[in-house]
Amino acid sequence: MDFEKILARVAERGSDAIAEELLREIEAEYGRVPLIFERMAERPEILISHLLYKGSVVETSQLDPKTIELISLAVGAALKCSHCVEYHMQSAMAKGATRAEILEVILIAGMLANSAVLADAYRVVNGSGGPCPSCDINGTGLNKTCSDR
Repeated sequence: MDFEKILARVAERGSDAIAEELLREIEAEYGRVPLIFERMAERPEILISHLLYKGSVVETSQLDPKTIELISLAVGAALKCSHCVEYHMQSAMAKGATRAEILEVILIAGMLANSAVLADAYRVVNGSGGPCPSCDINGTGLNKTCSDR
């Protein structure tokens, strides 16, 4: 997806026409259009900006396309989005992912999602009001532990 070319097409033909064209391209590549893209297409500017953002992230990534799809699959699984899992599983397979790789990323996603549930619940049980210092992205309070609060 070439950022400048899409913007030029939008300027030339309008957002409605380009949104429909993008949906057809997605369907041709993946066999179907995800529901979220269909809903975004009701407001073409939303769909186009989302696909431009997504395309820019993927095109400039240091990761190969199969790895990006496997990560997307894992995130979809962790977020319990069955549509995301199905879409990204198909896309990962189209990019060469094996069944074993797909099962492994689902296992890892489940392990991390489970850890997040436990960590959050244990903080509540321990009565700690704020975030765990190890989760504090700003680095403040690193000399404390969850039990110190």
